[in-house]
Amino acid sequence: MAVEVAIHLLEEDPGNPRTEFPDEEIAELAHDIALRGILQPIVVRPLADDGRYRVLFGAKRLRAAKRAGLKVVPVVVGSDAHDAYAQVAENQKRHGLTPLDLARFMRSRADAGESNAEIAKRMGIDLTSVAHHLVLLTLPPELDEALRSGRCTSPRTLYELAKLHKTKPEQVKAIVTGKGEITRTAVASLAKAPRSPRGAPRKTAASRRPNSLAGQASNLCARLETLVGRMTKPGAPVIPEELASLRRRLAELASK
Repeated sequence: MAVEVAIHLLEEDPGNPRTEFPDEEIAELAHDIALRGILQPIVVRPLADDGRYRVLFGAKRLRAAKRAGLKVVPVVVGSDAHDAYAQVAENQKRHGLTPLDLARFMRSRADAGESNAEIAKRMGIDLTSVAHHLVLLTLPPELDEALRSGRCTSPRTLYELAKLHKTKPEQVKAIVTGKGEITRTAVASLAKAPRSPRGAPRKTAASRRPNSLAGQASNLCARLETLVGRMTKPGAPVIPEELASLRRRLAELASK
């Protein structure tokens, strides 16, 4: 049976497999809670005799409740036995964990001495899926950027790209620095393409640079477009005044 508990007596589980809480999702849930309240009680376990509790299931609801201004929330006391895999299953059922959250959880279990086969069995997934997720934690910088920007979120595709990066780094770089979603079809085509001959001279930056001033300016505009796109994304560490100043500078250049 659910009971009302003061929100300041609840604390999140530091071992929660969910580590990413997008602000827009918390804001949306907070709005819903402000209108309807918390429909599903938060599952907790007692921490000590002082009335404090640790959240087993419902960290997202707790954050949203705080944002909505609630002083008390409904909770039910769960089992004292902590099951990390149960937390993963609950998170997956409700909102789904990000590939990185799953990868971090798998790494924590592996560091605790569990084999990939045991992790796969307890999570109800195949063994290759564990390998695909674990590689997300050791991606080359350009592949890590593709994952975090959302251009490629498939663990399997990133796993294949990471393998190709060892033998065809330039071709992989060409794919990940492009625009749009990185598809498995593109990766499969790259896997079939012949490797560049070892003795073939690599193009230098000077040889790749357009000869005309207009061509160089066009390349610079393309790079600028990419940077501005990153700067205007939600959560980008850019001061509004700096962005306004950049826009004025671009307007001045365009008028010349």
